[in-house]
Parts: sequence; C-alpha cells; structure tokens
Amino acid sequence: MADQSDTPQSDGPETDGSKTDRQDRAKPGSKRGPFWRLLFFFALLAVGAAAAGAYYIKNEFERPGPLAESQSLVIERGSAVKEIAEDLEVAGIISNPDIFRIGVRVLDMGRDLKAGEFVFEAQMSMRQVAEHLRSGETLLHRVTIPEGLTSQDVVALLAQVPQLEGTIDQIPPEGALLPETYYFSRGDSRQVVLARMAQDMEEAVTALWSQRQEGLPLKSADELVVLASIVERETGVDGERALVAGVFINRLRKGMRLQSDPTVVYGLAEGTGELGRPLTRKDLKTKHAYNTYIIDALPPGPIANPGLDALQAVAEPAETEFFYFVADGSGGHAFAKTLDEHNKNVAAWRKFQKQQKATDQN
Repeated sequence: MADQSDTPQSDGPETDGSKTDRQDRAKPGSKRGPFWRLLFFFALLAVGAAAAGAYYIKNEFERPGPLAESQSLVIERGSAVKEIAEDLEVAGIISNPDIFRIGVRVLDMGRDLKAGEFVFEAQMSMRQVAEHLRSGETLLHRVTIPEGLTSQDVVALLAQVPQLEGTIDQIPPEGALLPETYYFSRGDSRQVVLARMAQDMEEAVTALWSQRQEGLPLKSADELVVLASIVERETGVDGERALVAGVFINRLRKGMRLQSDPTVVYGLAEGTGELGRPLTRKDLKTKHAYNTYIIDALPPGPIANPGLDALQAVAEPAETEFFYFVADGSGGHAFAKTLDEHNKNVAAWRKFQKQQKATDQN
C-alpha cells in the first residue's frame, strides 16, 4: 500500500468564481464584456456632448445681444428664416445666424415671424428678437393731413410719403376725407390710408349730425360738411370757427347770400383751392356754381376737407347777432351786426393792406 502523501495532489477544487469568469468570457452578450463597456462609454460621451451643445445653444440664444443702441430694420415680405437671420447679423442685432435659426426652429416660431419695419432695442437677446418679430409690432410712421386741403391736395400729399406703397387711381369726392394725423407701417397701401380717412370722416359727420344744435337751417349732413368746408377756409383761428359759423347760419336763416371769397376761388380755380392771385371785383361777378356772391344759399358741394373743429363749429355754432366779418390784419376778423359797421371794417382792412404794401416795397 502506497503512502498517501506520495500520491499526486491537485491544487484543490475549482472555485465558483473561476467558473463564473469563464462563463462571462464565454457569453458574447455579457454586460461586462469589453465591447459593450466601450459602446456604453461612447454613448455616454454622445449624450454628454449633446447636452453640452444644447446648453450652449440655449445660453447663446438667450444671452444679451451685441446691439449697442436701438436700431430699426426692415424685414421684407416673403423672407425665409435663413434670410432674416442673415439680415439681423449684418445689422449687428444678433451675433450668430445659425444659432438664431436653430433656436427659432426648436421653439417652432419660423412660420410666425412677421415682415415689416421693426425697432430693436439695445442688447436684445436672440430669443427676444424672435419674439419681437413674431409680435408684429412694427415701427409706426405718421402723416398729418392739414385742415382745409382739397381731396386733390390730399392725394398729392400721400403720393410723397416714401414709406407708403401703391397708387391712388381716383380722387375722392371733396369733403369726404377727415384731416388728421394718421399712423401706418412701412409698406402699407396709400389706398388703405385714404380709406381710413374716408371712414373717419363718415363716422365723425354721422355723430355730429345726430348731436347737432336744434333749428339749424341745414337739410342734411352733407350740407353740414359743405358749410364746415367754407368755415375752414375762412378762418384758421381756433376761437373764431364757431363765431364764423354763427354768422353764416344767421345769413342762411335770413335768406342772405353767404358772400364767401373762398367759394369764389374754388370755382375759378376748378377745384384746386388756390387761385394764385388776389380776387378782383370781376371775379366776384363771374357766374359759376360756387360763387356765393351770386347764388343763393349753399354751393353744390364742399370746397375743401374740413377738420373736426370746423365740423363741430357748424354743428354747434355760436349764438351771435353778427351778419358780417372781414379780415382785421392780425390773422383774425372784425365782426359787425350792420352793413354800415361792416363797411367801416372793410375800409380799415383796405387801409391796412395799403400800408402793408408800402412797407413791403420799402
């Protein structure tokens, strides 16, 4: 019998851990395999890079922009987001057109960006710029229509406003436009602005006619506009309009002719409102539809576009005993109850004119 100690001995039974290691190495799908660990590592890198990129873009999109002071920029109709971004960069409003485009796309704002002329404030972020473009709050321009212009004059004035577009093919009826200050955006139509003037006049006349003083010798709102246009051309003094209107109302009630020089000028000048020379005695005797020295009552239509104050003056004229007035040389008028008083005022006016002419010649 051999000695047990001489029998070759193994190093001992295999451990469970050794078997597991071999099994792990044998299983291609093991999560602890080198390939999958590497893939997982790169996935983490990609996610991290994407997160870092998103953070960078968001930060750039929302940080203050490079604009040092407020500036306007016109965004043309039909511009794509790419073109808008490039225009903004050229104008110094944004610093990176690519980030602007990405930010707009992410926020789904591309279809909402409006055309027009915008004012951008200093240091607006790209997000603020995009939201401003989406709001449509364009820069407003204005045009002031002076009281007493003819419709032909108003159309000519609008034609000279460079921010408006389009043409006006037909001159509106005299007295159909309300002189006011009108606001508009660059690129608006001249015809649209003109339509607003007509709408405003219609609304103003309708309101004033419904609230007019009782007992006026006027048959319609149209006649109110006719008389208001005469008042407008007779005086530009605010405090005189209601008084001048009162004089004409008194004359109409008595069946007296209005004898208004501006109506004569309008008829002779064929609707332009400007004769280019002083009226003569012959002019006052020349027959035409607007010569209120010859015709009874009102002329057939307005001689200008009266302002709201003149319309108001006719709707609520001053209660007065005056039937006459003439210029007094100070920009206003001298009023009289009788023809004798009026003739004295006329003599004083002519004396003033002679003195003024002599002064000018010297």
